[in-house]
Formats: sequence, C-alpha cells, structure tokens
Amino acid sequence: MLVAAAVCPCPPLLVPEIAAGAAPELAPLRDACSDAISVLAAARPDRLIVLGPAAPDADGTYPSGSAGSFRGYGVDMTVRLGALPGADGATGHGAATAHGTRSAEADDTEHGAEAGHGAGWLAERELPSSLAVAAWLLERARWSAAPVEGFGLAETLAVDRCTALGRELARSADRVALLISGDGSARRTLKAPGYLDERAATWDAEVARALGKADTAALSDLDPHLAQDLLMSGRASWQVLAGAGDGAGLRGALLYDEAPYGVGYFVATWS
Repeated sequence: MLVAAAVCPCPPLLVPEIAAGAAPELAPLRDACSDAISVLAAARPDRLIVLGPAAPDADGTYPSGSAGSFRGYGVDMTVRLGALPGADGATGHGAATAHGTRSAEADDTEHGAEAGHGAGWLAERELPSSLAVAAWLLERARWSAAPVEGFGLAETLAVDRCTALGRELARSADRVALLISGDGSARRTLKAPGYLDERAATWDAEVARALGKADTAALSDLDPHLAQDLLMSGRASWQVLAGAGDGAGLRGALLYDEAPYGVGYFVATWS
C-alpha cells in the first residue's frame, strides 16, 4: 500500500552545475525537495518508486542502478538511480559523479507492456531527464531508506491507464513510497518556454491545491488535452499518484508553489 509520496518538479536547472550563475535562485526549491524526500524516508517504505515524464521510446521500468547523464545540458555528470544490484551495503543509495561511467546488469529483454509497464527492462537504457533529476535529488538527500526503481511515463498516457498503474504500484509491496516528478505549465508568462497562455495560472493553481490536499479525485479529473496545450509535463505522473493514493487516507501538504522562468513548479508531500 502507499504510505507516502513526494511530488517534485524536474527541471535540469535544479542541478547547480547546470544552473551555474542562476543556481542560488532555485535554492529554496532544492531545499523544499529535500524536505519532501525526508518525509518519504520517515515513512519507512519497503520500496521507493520514482516516476516521471519520458519520451514514448523511453517509457517503462528502470531498475535500481540505472544511470543517466546531464551531458545534453553541457555538464559532464552521471547520476545513478539507486544502487547497482549486488553493491555492498546497497539499499537504494545512488551516486552522482562527474566524468562517471554508466553500467548496470539486467536481462536484455523486451521492455514495455500496457502502460509502458512490463516484466522486462533494459538496464543499459539511459534515464530520461526527469528521472535523472530525481536521481540527483535522492543523492543530494543521501537516500538510503529503501531500494529504488524508476518508471518513465509517456506524457500522452491515458487517464485510466495512469490511475490503473498507480493502483498496481501501490499493491506491489506492503509499504510503498512514490517520488513523483513533473512540472506545471510552461506557459505562465510572456517569457515562458511556451509563451503566455492566460489559462495556465488558473490551471496550475488547481493542481497545486489538489496536490496540497491529496485530492485524488481532482487529480484524476485533469484534462490531458488541456495539459498538453499548456505544456504541463506532470499530468500523467500526478494521475498515477491519484490512482496509488485513492483510499490510502494520506494527508497532503504543499511545500512550494512558484513559477520561476514562467514554469509552474510544485513540491508536495502525502503522508
């Protein structure tokens, strides 16, 4: 069952080496994410599942030890989601290294089935950006509370498949924690990546309210077409959370709700 969840955004700018001179501007956001992850650890989960948006060819499961990099953003840094299988003392603690190398061991089997979810996965697949940022956040928080695995979600995944996946994940262990990655609208201001859409602020406000209240019904009702229009990458992730949290009796808390650079970023906890 779901015992805790943390919701964090996933801009690569969270990584100070990428943000460079702008790094101090996002310090409060980084700290809020660390606070949210500490709530996950306090829940004593048996398993932590990290979910975030991914391209259609990058959805599905990423086992513990999967690696990603920020080279596409001009920073030669490798991160790892949890520990490599068989690592000494491994309980899910990741590692971020500059000039790192990527390796992981797993069966080279077909990945993806139904909602991108299948029995097989490719350990050598590089983490999508959202999961790489989440891996960096876990390393920053020195996560060691439970084994970790990742799940990439196609942003177009249908609502019913999102909520069904959430219910399935919640049943996957006695005590499941979720780290949910995704951003709000990228159309909050004139200088936003997607330019201004006057609907964006109202829509983000409703998402922030629902996350802060652990309102699973409101999250399930988010319109995927409008989310796509508003360049809202977190919609599918939040609806997986809605499925996992339905009936779990968790209370929500909103820790951060701002739109630096014209993109809505939310940090929330359910516990």
